[in-house]
Amino acid sequence: MATKAAEYTYALGRRKSATARVRLYKGKGNVTINGKTASEYFDGSPQLLREINKPFVLLEKENQYDITVVVEGGGTRGQADAIRLGISKSLVVLNEDYKSTL
Repeated sequence: MATKAAEYTYALGRRKSATARVRLYKGKGNVTINGKTASEYFDGSPQLLREINKPFVLLEKENQYDITVVVEGGGTRGQADAIRLGISKSLVVLNEDYKSTL
């Protein structure tokens, strides 16, 4: 499920038993997960932080969007994968041409 509202793009990402509800806004690259910064939420794990930023790196869109995420279920790896999928779906809603790259 992905929708485009006036100020943000919303998508749902699922991986294993984790579910992430992602909102993508124009911004400066801030990532908020369950009310915490991404590095706080993943305890500074560089691997998981890289994982959630992969869609932006592939499209060369780093630091152009702010993200708010509500994630639940699963372990941290499954949650990171669900967030990555939700971000990818949100970006595709913004521009269908991104689908082949992502």
